[in-house]
Amino acid sequence: MTSEQLTGQVTSHLVEALIGQKQFLVHQQVAQDLLALKHAADQAGFNLNIASGFRDFDRQLAIWNGKMSGERAILDRHCQPIDSETLSDADKAFAILRWSALPGASRHHWGTEFDVFDRNSLPLDTQLQLEPWEYLTGHQARFYQWLTAHLTQFGFFFPYAKDKGGVSPEPWHISHQKTAQGCMMQLSVSTLRQQLQAQPIIGKESVLDNLEQFYTQFITNIS
Repeated sequence: MTSEQLTGQVTSHLVEALIGQKQFLVHQQVAQDLLALKHAADQAGFNLNIASGFRDFDRQLAIWNGKMSGERAILDRHCQPIDSETLSDADKAFAILRWSALPGASRHHWGTEFDVFDRNSLPLDTQLQLEPWEYLTGHQARFYQWLTAHLTQFGFFFPYAKDKGGVSPEPWHISHQKTAQGCMMQLSVSTLRQQLQAQPIIGKESVLDNLEQFYTQFITNIS
C-alpha cells in the first residue's frame, strides 16, 4: 500500500462490489469475503446493508473541519452534543476522535471497514442513527447477535467492540482482520505527519503536536 492509498487519497487499491442494490468500493482482498458474509446473512433471514464503507480523505476532512469549526456537533460519550466554544483545539480534537477519525487515519480509507445494518429490521420511517443502543437493545439487536456469532467465519471482527479509552464502542463497525492488520502495520506516525502537513485541516498545529498520542490512543488502540 502506498501512503496515498493508506490515507484515502487514491482508490487504486479498491474494486467495486455489489451489496444490495448499491456498488461499494472495497479492498480487492476483501471483496469475496464481504460477498460471502452478505450471502450468509441473507440465508439467515437478514438483509445486510452497508451504511458506510470506503470514505476518502476529502470526506473525512470535511467531517473533521465541520466539527472543529462548530458547523457540526461534537458528541460526548453518551452521544449528546457538547459545548465546544470554550474548548481549546486540542480538547476539541480529543473529543472528536471519540466518534470521528482523524483525516488520513480513518480505517475506512482502506476499503476494509464497513458500518453494517439489517434493513429488514429497520422500522418504517426510521433513519438509522448508528448509535450503540440500536444494536445492543434496539431494532438491530438480533442482527448484531448473529454478526457476533458468525463474523470470524468470513475473516471479519469488531475493532471497536469495547471502550478502551479511545474510539467509543461501535457495534455496527466490522473490519476485515487480515487485510486491515496489514494496512495498520504500514500506517506510521511519520507517514501520517507527512500527509497531514500540506492539508487544510483545522487545528493542524494542535493535531501535529499531539499526533503520537492520537496514534496510540485512537488509531492502534482497538479490540
